[in-house]
Amino acid sequence: TPDIQPALSADLIAPVTPARGTRRYRVAMLTGCAQDLIFSDVNVDTVEVLARNGCEVITPPEQSCCGSLHAHNGEWELAQRLARRNIDQFPPDQFDAIITNAGGCGSHLKHYAALLKGDLVYEQRAHAWDKKVKDIHEWLAQIGIEPPKSSSPSPLGGERAEVRGETLITYHESCHLCHGQKITAQPRALLKAIPGVKLVELPESNWCCGSAGIYNLTQPEMANQLLERKMKHIRSTGAEVIATGNPGCLLQIVNGAKAEGLNLRTAHPVTLLAEAYRKE
Repeated sequence: TPDIQPALSADLIAPVTPARGTRRYRVAMLTGCAQDLIFSDVNVDTVEVLARNGCEVITPPEQSCCGSLHAHNGEWELAQRLARRNIDQFPPDQFDAIITNAGGCGSHLKHYAALLKGDLVYEQRAHAWDKKVKDIHEWLAQIGIEPPKSSSPSPLGGERAEVRGETLITYHESCHLCHGQKITAQPRALLKAIPGVKLVELPESNWCCGSAGIYNLTQPEMANQLLERKMKHIRSTGAEVIATGNPGCLLQIVNGAKAEGLNLRTAHPVTLLAEAYRKE
């Protein structure tokens, strides 16, 4: 299992990050729960990429859970309280977009209006909120990214990539991202925009890895069967890097690679893009 990050997003990201160059958009950044605890570096990368592409990024140091796991497990009142709290903290009329980089969170965050249906105070605000929530891949595809300028071979895959002159990357689709949010082409386009990267399609890329929120905790036997199938397909690609846009999937695949002794890097696509920018 990946180590818990030595610092949380609040210690790493300023409350206001100015756009690099001309400000085109003003966006809010949702740092998440598991994402913040285990992958706060991905949040740093996300803010950096947004700023690089003309976004002023607002990242409050204290944030609330999106409420997805509460809703999935029938804790409706708590999920509703969390939704109201988020709408209050991130008024949708003050931002061009409200950014999430976690597929599981985003799938829930985009449906606050259904969660708060009948709420005389919040239902209309929730409709406005739903329209502003964007997955990071979705938003970058919408606004258009500045391609990294470096044309040198990417070192992301280690020594094999250095010798060959390119990094083989494959992409696993988070269920909540591809099925829940219908976001499939955008992460692939982002990866293809990175110099020195060759994207290899993963067989059954849109099949579950077994993480599925807390499924790997409540149904470990079935979750492990799904993971074994996923790892078999990852091995078949010969990729040095597996990219995916959800922390639960990242955790699951990291554990699968360690269990099999694979020399495989797992990374969020936005991390790979941020690294390419830093190489310039």
